Amino acid sequence: MGMIFRPSGSQSEVAIAEVGNFKELIIAFVEAFPEYLTEVALAILPIVGFFMLFQLFKFKLPKSQIIKMGVGIIYTYLGLVIFLIAVNIGFMPAGNYLGARIVGLDYGWIIIPIGMVLGFVVVMAEPAVHVLNKQVEEITGGAISRRAMLLGFCVGVAIALGFAMIRVITGMNIFYFLIPCYTLALLLTFFVPKIFTAIAFDSGGVASGPMTATFILPFTIGACEAAGGNVLTDAFGVIAMVTMMPLITIQLMGFIYNIKLKRTELDMLQAVPADGADEEIIDF
Repeated sequence: MGMIFRPSGSQSEVAIAEVGNFKELIIAFVEAFPEYLTEVALAILPIVGFFMLFQLFKFKLPKSQIIKMGVGIIYTYLGLVIFLIAVNIGFMPAGNYLGARIVGLDYGWIIIPIGMVLGFVVVMAEPAVHVLNKQVEEITGGAISRRAMLLGFCVGVAIALGFAMIRVITGMNIFYFLIPCYTLALLLTFFVPKIFTAIAFDSGGVASGPMTATFILPFTIGACEAAGGNVLTDAFGVIAMVTMMPLITIQLMGFIYNIKLKRTELDMLQAVPADGADEEIIDF
């Protein structure tokens, strides 16, 4: 697409509803309800239609199973509707407004540490992160703990948001961050256990979930607009950075783990003759 299209301009249209009291807030959410009921229905109906088609001619699942799946579909439908309303009416405008106000301060550089703190905290709310951490802990029998994985995620996303805020303020090219970091991530694959490499490359996609896309990206766009930058070149790319940094932090965990494992094995080898059993003289 980049070879074909040459976009220009950086006009953003994030509307922040003027709400004076709690009643007006409820009205804003209720008015948006029918729109998202329709949108989610259009997204889910093809999936339900295909399932019903296969149920008639292939699956032949029992009635009890169909009822359970129907209840699950209803939960999914209502959950997506509520999520999209909350994101579009409240979450995204709030992130945009917050980023713009912080950069507009006399000491706008403070958005760098604030962005890092937000990145550290937001990733804790990502559902997929907790699912992956739990699965990794179970598969490895606790060798890679859920707490250590979460810390790796948090540190990685915090650094990524710090880089993104530096871009917002300075207008640096994204390649100055992506190329060195991805080079480091690829080099680490030669020095860490394979399990950490596999987990790290899955972690990148998991970290850039719905919380990051719906809050961090609008936050960055609002900050970029307030700073007078180009949204298309200076704000977008933050998700790429969030996806990139866990590849490094999780593999660095594996690198440290590998060093500790080798030290432990060396200590065990040195401790074997400590009882003097091999130095005993046997008389016949």
